Amino acid sequence: MTSAFVLTGVTGVSAETLDSALARAYGNNPSLNAQRASVRATDENVARAKSGYRPQVNASADIGRTYSNVKRPSTAVSSGGESFLTPRGYGIEVEQSIFNGFRTMNSVRQAESSVLGARETLNNNEQNILFDAVTAYMNVLRDTAILDLQRNNVEVLDEQLRQTRDRFNVGEVTRTDVAQAESRLAGARSQVSLAESNLRTSIAQYRQVIGVEPRSLAPGRPLDRLLPKSVDGALRIALNEHPAIKAAEHGVDVAELQVKIDQGALAPQLGVRGAVAQRYDNQITGDKALSASVVAQLTVPIYDGGVAYATTRQSKETAGQRRLEADSIRDQVRAAVISSWGQLEAARAQIVAAQAQIDASETALNGVREEARVGQRTTLDVLNAQQELLTARVNLITAQRDRVVASYAVAQAMGRLNSRSLGLAVNHYSPKVHYDQVKDLWGGLTTPDGR
Repeated sequence: MTSAFVLTGVTGVSAETLDSALARAYGNNPSLNAQRASVRATDENVARAKSGYRPQVNASADIGRTYSNVKRPSTAVSSGGESFLTPRGYGIEVEQSIFNGFRTMNSVRQAESSVLGARETLNNNEQNILFDAVTAYMNVLRDTAILDLQRNNVEVLDEQLRQTRDRFNVGEVTRTDVAQAESRLAGARSQVSLAESNLRTSIAQYRQVIGVEPRSLAPGRPLDRLLPKSVDGALRIALNEHPAIKAAEHGVDVAELQVKIDQGALAPQLGVRGAVAQRYDNQITGDKALSASVVAQLTVPIYDGGVAYATTRQSKETAGQRRLEADSIRDQVRAAVISSWGQLEAARAQIVAAQAQIDASETALNGVREEARVGQRTTLDVLNAQQELLTARVNLITAQRDRVVASYAVAQAMGRLNSRSLGLAVNHYSPKVHYDQVKDLWGGLTTPDGR
């Protein structure tokens, strides 16, 4: 075995690169697309809130049939009798709110804050999906390289067993040496089965996140260009830019505006109602009646049993909860930055150590083999030296994978793992486009995409 089995991937013009895999995940991942749909649904809350500024118009019509039989005394001026009427009519009514304790204004502001929070949640979800894609990509590379190493180890141990048997046949070694070689070969074959299972699992995760089967993956490279020089710099960026923090801050705004909306229920309500109606056959057959009215109505709430007061107090407690949750998320982001930065530094050190371990193990293996030929080392010594070299190579592969993943983890913890920062060749999704299309709509059942 040689050190060529480290994480180098597959070269060639047709190879899938890490950036192209991330682009696939960005465009095709169903979880990410579902979150985008959720943001579009949230956009409609602005149009719903703005309906409070607009008039409410209703039309009505009715028709019926009545029968009456009036009997009057003979001394009456007019005689009674039977009559049949078909009372009917139609009309239109318009209601316009003029003042409602600023509830509409605050509802619009709340809906706008909800939209901004949903966008930041989308950005955070995008980060998570892209990081999952990086992890899946590097896991496939790692497990493919480890499987190649384990298969190569089986070939080496198979040859070792053949040579040991030949030496046993000529009396140079004992049956114990043969048994030791057979044992190591059986163990190596079981490791191949385990490596194959791990690779199948990684391929399934790759397909789930990125949307296609992995084919000819190119080497993955660390994301050092987006990382600051120190953990303090990463913390400053994270606390200012991380979308989870921004989403939590918008959540605080939403909760505080809900307090104002609930308080508005205690304010006077002023509105205007206008109505026009045309009636037929109301009193006698053939009569017509046209009526119109405009009414201004002022309602001053005095006491509703305490509902508005309890609701307002409840909203204040919820706002306090959102502020505490925002503080908790800041702490989580801070911890994630420090943790991922530590993992990145550890992976860098592990690569150096693993490479040194490989160099030393190769030298040791060559020496043990030479000493075994002259009887100064046993077969077990050779097998142990081969195992140490295999372990060192596996460690290097794992450290290289961890180095790449940890660099993306730092970018994620900083809030900069997104399609624009990575420079992905994609049509970048802009939630503002849909928002601008629907925020001022007065009507219509068709969505902007035609559904």
